[in-house]
Amino acid sequence: MQIKLSDHFTYSKLLRFTLPSIVMMIFTSLYSIVDGLFVSNLVGELALSAVNIIFPVSMILSAFGFMLGSGGSAIVARTMGEGKPELANRYFSMIVLVVLGLGTVFSVAGTLLIEPIARLAGASDLLMDDCIAYGRVLLAGTAPFMLQVALQVFFVTAELPKMGLVISLAAGATNIIMDYLLIGPMNMGIAGAAWGTVLSYVVAGVLPLLFFLRPPMGRLHLCPTRLYLRELKNACVNGSSELMSNLSASVVSILYNLQLMHIIGEAGVAAYSVMMYVDFAFAAVFLGFSMGVGPIISFHFGADNHSELNNVFSKSMAVISAASLAMVALSEVLSRPLSAAFVGYSPALLEMTVHGFRIFALSYLFVGFGIFGSGLFTDLCNGAVSALISFLRTFLFRGGFVLLLPLFLDLDGIWLAVVVADGLGAAVALGLIWRYRKRYHYL
Repeated sequence: MQIKLSDHFTYSKLLRFTLPSIVMMIFTSLYSIVDGLFVSNLVGELALSAVNIIFPVSMILSAFGFMLGSGGSAIVARTMGEGKPELANRYFSMIVLVVLGLGTVFSVAGTLLIEPIARLAGASDLLMDDCIAYGRVLLAGTAPFMLQVALQVFFVTAELPKMGLVISLAAGATNIIMDYLLIGPMNMGIAGAAWGTVLSYVVAGVLPLLFFLRPPMGRLHLCPTRLYLRELKNACVNGSSELMSNLSASVVSILYNLQLMHIIGEAGVAAYSVMMYVDFAFAAVFLGFSMGVGPIISFHFGADNHSELNNVFSKSMAVISAASLAMVALSEVLSRPLSAAFVGYSPALLEMTVHGFRIFALSYLFVGFGIFGSGLFTDLCNGAVSALISFLRTFLFRGGFVLLLPLFLDLDGIWLAVVVADGLGAAVALGLIWRYRKRYHYL
């Protein structure tokens, strides 16, 4: 039986509704993870470092898709909760067109400016050729990537999270198969990894457009629309936290790479790459849950259903708490086998990676609360508070501590910076949740 946004949610129903989004985000994270596995084992650690130099740039550009998808989804879900389905579809269609247009501009610009972009991102002379070969193809795929991240949220809003999951599984399979063929038998090297990723973006970004153009199976479909400037502005403001979060995370990744290049060189960037790949998958659980529960919160907020809003919020906090403990335990146990999958060919690099990852993994005690707190205020159409949480957690705290702690703790300071930053980010998020409890009635 299909679960509807208007339902009463038990733990079982909440987990069943959000699970497709969680799995979808995990498979989305596979794009970079698969690239890292194939590149590291078939091309080498320098190529792995080059991938980690360029990928944050791609995430910076795609952040605008996250912004419009998350911010627009909250507005669309709220409009549905207000009983205005046709207007919700027009808002949805407008946002998709804006994402497509902006993504096309970014694709062209990124391809033309790849060399100076790579230099600014921290590429050394030794890494520059690989950065250009990988980045020129990857950034050309920005438009379908932005569509993918925006439409992922709208599948949930349309009450079709399982369809979004199917699309993500197809895209993940495309990435794995094409990476193997293009890097391996076709010997295209690091450029083959980029092509495999872009082809998976096409599967996850373009195919859903065809789905939403058909007679609707869910609650959303593409239809004739116009430019609703006020709602577009509100979508941008409301999704500013997602923009800030992704921009900040990407800029901070670049800061990490610059610090590592300064302290230990290309090997340090390779070790950090492994942690980032594993982090993509682990953080995807919290991101996917927040994405899945978001339209439920927005719907009941729009419907003024305070009792169900309180029910969903309290259950969400319990799920986040349990998942946080499980993530830390799992990451500590798997730190060596996961690291060995990427850099097992180099004993020294492996030991550095395992040591750093065991420190880094303590951040999973806190990161879920920061992600959920930011997402909660986006769902409640309070983009300013949501953006504040994201800015402090992902930029000010992470960026500040990665510059400060290495002065006292050297290389360990880089790994510990994420733990301290996410701990402070969680404290801020929980404090703001408590402060605004009476305004939004989730407590």
